[in-house]
Amino acid sequence: MTLDDAYANAAYIPRAEEFPPRWQAAAASFREALGPRAETGVRYGESDRQVYDFFHPDGVAKGTLIFVHGGYWKAFDRSDWSHLAEGALARGWAVVMPGYDLCPEVRISDITQQIAAAVTAIAERVQGPLVLAGHSAGGHLVSRMLDPLVLPETVRGRIERVAPISPLADLGPLMQTSMNEILRLDTEEAGAESPVNMAVPRGAQIAVWVGADERPAFLDQAEILARTWGARHVIDEGRHHFDVIEPLRDRDSEVVRFICGV
Repeated sequence: MTLDDAYANAAYIPRAEEFPPRWQAAAASFREALGPRAETGVRYGESDRQVYDFFHPDGVAKGTLIFVHGGYWKAFDRSDWSHLAEGALARGWAVVMPGYDLCPEVRISDITQQIAAAVTAIAERVQGPLVLAGHSAGGHLVSRMLDPLVLPETVRGRIERVAPISPLADLGPLMQTSMNEILRLDTEEAGAESPVNMAVPRGAQIAVWVGADERPAFLDQAEILARTWGARHVIDEGRHHFDVIEPLRDRDSEVVRFICGV
């Protein structure tokens, strides 16, 4: 298809195939080290994938970060990313990572509703501020949570900051990729599910992250979201699509400091 190469990340990342097993190993080690502070598999919906992992800080949480993973809405699992909770957890924040059903079993609009259900369930459980972050397709999903039609106002009003990382903000181009055999996007859904078509969010602070070494299509996606929403736009030098999330492990990184409001 016309835009397959534009949205191909692994083909342009050296030794890309080593990243997923590395993520899985780091995530498993992190959960094991956390012991009883890692509460896994909490159900929020009906399907087996509609569960979340809740990582508790040492002491009373200052707030709750909800991190949504990527994978083009068709790959990966919440358990692959546990280690990315490290930075915010070290700053005293609880971190929750929801799973969701994958395409083609569901459509992207269904996944949006599942994440909304997860965020609502988490909000009912915790006190204090909420912060959302997500990578790639997860960046799309956390952006969608700022739509007034997606979350109840009582929940959306508690969201203080949102960090879409390498987000997919305009879904129209994906209709011109072979991935659409799995995603099944049509013109109506692509338009409705594109954050760039939403009303500009009010209230929450928004910072859009992207790696400087990412594919031009992802640089463009981040730029158009930041520009359309009037959001902060951070281009992380020396980072590509697979390692732009690594700073989430560092309590002193710029992205963790933004998430934690310091």
